[in-house]
Amino acid sequence: MVICDAVQHPVIDLEVGCPAPEEDEKERYIAHLEEVSNVDEQAQVYVVDPAAERRLVRRIDLRMVTGSTMMYMLCFIDRFNIGNAKILNNDTGDSLQQSLKLTETQYLIALMVFFVAYTVFEVPSNYLLKKFKPSRWFAFLMICWGALTMLIAATRNYGGLVATRFLLGTFEAGLFPGLVYCLTFWYKPNERAIRIALILAGATLGGAFGSAIAYGIGQLNGAHGLEAWRWLFLIEGIPAIILAPLIYLYYPDYPEAVSWLSPTERKLATERIKGVASIGHEAITWKDAKETLLDWRLYLHHYIWAAYSVGFSSISLFTPTVVQGLGFQGLSAQLFTVPPYAIAFCVVTTIAYTADRYDIRSWCSVCCFAICGVSFLIEGSLPATAFTARYAVLCVAVSFAFSIAGPTLSWLTGNLRGTGASTLAVPLNGSVATFGQITGIFIYKSRESPGFPTGHYTNAGFMFSGAIAGLVLRYVYTRRNRTLAAGEPKWRL
Repeated sequence: MVICDAVQHPVIDLEVGCPAPEEDEKERYIAHLEEVSNVDEQAQVYVVDPAAERRLVRRIDLRMVTGSTMMYMLCFIDRFNIGNAKILNNDTGDSLQQSLKLTETQYLIALMVFFVAYTVFEVPSNYLLKKFKPSRWFAFLMICWGALTMLIAATRNYGGLVATRFLLGTFEAGLFPGLVYCLTFWYKPNERAIRIALILAGATLGGAFGSAIAYGIGQLNGAHGLEAWRWLFLIEGIPAIILAPLIYLYYPDYPEAVSWLSPTERKLATERIKGVASIGHEAITWKDAKETLLDWRLYLHHYIWAAYSVGFSSISLFTPTVVQGLGFQGLSAQLFTVPPYAIAFCVVTTIAYTADRYDIRSWCSVCCFAICGVSFLIEGSLPATAFTARYAVLCVAVSFAFSIAGPTLSWLTGNLRGTGASTLAVPLNGSVATFGQITGIFIYKSRESPGFPTGHYTNAGFMFSGAIAGLVLRYVYTRRNRTLAAGEPKWRL
């Protein structure tokens, strides 16, 4: 018979089944190693210093948000100044439409071809941005669209206007989706709505400045033998070309590679967004593309953005015309286009801050759609001669139409998991929405001035449909969150 002894018999007698004490020691040693391993793993976890993070985010904002807002403001001015040019000095017979002898249909086609080019080149542009780096690609786009804006001043007929507008759409197509895409490399999902809104606030500033500039340039009508609308395109194309070298030098590319951050700051910039943002050096694969294209929930996001785009494009292009229908003539119509955009700037930033601060992007998006829909419904229902009431309601409609974008895009990007999905889904969102922008071109009919019922009621319908789609999408994400396994990241609402 074998006696179990801790010193003299460190083996197990299989017949008796008495365990050797050193087996217990081995188990304790293994448990100790696991504990040490866990400690090592915890020691390797990067601890983000909140104060250092705040300082870093301010530095990033100074370059990225400032640069992005300036670019988008200039892009907006150069894209939609044709709306100002259409009626500029029309009381003297010198507007763009009168000088080029355009019919209403020809003018609308000139607007439409821009968005056709926008649709075709939006996704390829995002791929080229990834290939050439954001600072280089944006600078190139700015030089091209600035030059083309100036070239429009030289057009003498309908064909020249259509050709230059198509090329303008080609080079402006990559800007906004590219800017949103770049935000995913630098910011957490709960930091994006306010920054998207600040970029879009550049559009409201562009609308305000563009109308004010048009009012001033209207005084140059006939100077050196040129109509004022030609001076408008010449002068408004120059700033984009001047700003392009600064964007090339100072716009941030990817956090893991920029030279203006110290190694410690680069580490912080990458670690603080790890797992919740895109990676600059990661390439898109066919597998990523297939999964993104087959993800049906994204098409709800795309429809919501398309519904928003109907109001966005129609307001941006036809606000001067609608204001003229409210009883303002000549250069006064340009000047009274400024207040709706100035008010919109304040509302846009407030809504976006609220969406990020309280993590309620879906509710902010839905509420903006609903308020905007009600505003357009009232606008269409008021008597055509109720100028003061209609102007006040127009200010509300413009403000909340522009406010939709910040929380809506932040909601989309916050639910894109992986760089590949962001690379494709963000520009695809814009491409699909172009159909909404084209729709917006045709809904305000000159023959319906001053009431424009078709335009207002159509906008109201799309705004209400966007609100409904937002509620459906929120329900989808809520249901998905209830079925998540432990540790899986939640879908953002």
